[in-house]
Amino acid sequence: MTAPAWVAHAIWWQVYPLGFVGAFPSSEPPQPDEHRLRRLVDWFDHAIALGASGIALGPIFASRTHGYDTTDHYRIDPRLGDDADFDYLVAEARRRGLRILLDGVFNHVGVDFPRYQQAAQDGAAARWFRGRPGAFHTFEGHAELITLNHDNPEVIDYTADVMAHWLERGADGWRLDAAYTVPERFWASTLPKVRERFPDSWFVGELIHGDYAAVVRSATFDSATQYELWKAIWSSLNDGNFFELDWALQRHAEFLADFVPLTFIGNHDVTRIASRLENPRHVAHALVLLLTVGGVPSVYAGDELGFRGVKEERYGGDDAVRPEFASPPLQLDAFGAEIWALHQFLVGLRRRHPWLHRATTSALRLENLHYVYETRNGDDALLVALNIGDDPMRVALSQLGTAHRRVIGGSSAPPQEVVDAVVVEPHGWRILSPV
Repeated sequence: MTAPAWVAHAIWWQVYPLGFVGAFPSSEPPQPDEHRLRRLVDWFDHAIALGASGIALGPIFASRTHGYDTTDHYRIDPRLGDDADFDYLVAEARRRGLRILLDGVFNHVGVDFPRYQQAAQDGAAARWFRGRPGAFHTFEGHAELITLNHDNPEVIDYTADVMAHWLERGADGWRLDAAYTVPERFWASTLPKVRERFPDSWFVGELIHGDYAAVVRSATFDSATQYELWKAIWSSLNDGNFFELDWALQRHAEFLADFVPLTFIGNHDVTRIASRLENPRHVAHALVLLLTVGGVPSVYAGDELGFRGVKEERYGGDDAVRPEFASPPLQLDAFGAEIWALHQFLVGLRRRHPWLHRATTSALRLENLHYVYETRNGDDALLVALNIGDDPMRVALSQLGTAHRRVIGGSSAPPQEVVDAVVVEPHGWRILSPV
């Protein structure tokens, strides 16, 4: 598959709408006339200031609880608003040049889904689900999430129609939730139907493990979530083991030969990076990696402001990473202000070097606590030096087989300085470009 051309410049700001506007969890559900979906628009200028080019939305369709137990794929969740609110959101995004990515939950539905309600008495309705009445399959043991029968042609047509409906209404693509549990033949039957009408749309499958490239090809995805790299970034920084990261980046380069993954260091399903990392100084290193390697980067709302939050494996365990946001601007502490400035700088650097979209990396110096790599796409290249040790790291460029470089960013460095060697202070970093 060939992704649409606009994706090469995409940087997503990801939002979990139900939590963002205080609709879930909530002691008193908001009323439909509150039009809470419009509160997201108040943050669009913040996304622009960040440098994002698109808004990646979590589930916004009618459901009973967290949005992944869908009741009606054609209806905006009344806790968020209605169709007019969605149209307003799209119009305001378009006015700012922002793309919209929707979250498509097509592996399972909630117990209030009409056909599930009919399944006990209606054989045709029962065939929409895996199993039989009273013993339908569920998603990862969650009794309230009923697995669809992806071999049923009616389910294929329904999914394709839902996708096309919202693309017609102004969306630009879909994140396909829990795609790793859905047969690849289902996506291969469904997505071409949608692309036939909307060839400029983008589809990213949520994959966690396995042979990403093979699944992307078989399912006809444009992209997949890069959980391997996410894990390698934070665990290598915590463990002082850049060998793990380098191995993941070698795998990442292999993926890039087939497709460009969706990269991230935070999302609505994982502990925030500021809480995950044992040393808060290493948040910068994680962000440098995200924005200097190939991929389609995504920043989870709040991470750019230094938010903390730990995901727990229990009912309600996601709540801490899906908080309500007040109206912008928020008052930031010193750490939050530093992280915001760092995001603005690095996202800006990414936008000035769009070739990074398909860049691959090669290690020039690899030690447990020191990592120097070149990120390259054709004739374009940057040099990145990371030090997570307690002692300075001296990098002589001649020993790396390169000439003078210009320092264009770092934790402590004169801007635009031309050097033939660089000393990276403890727990510091540098980015250098050719002169």
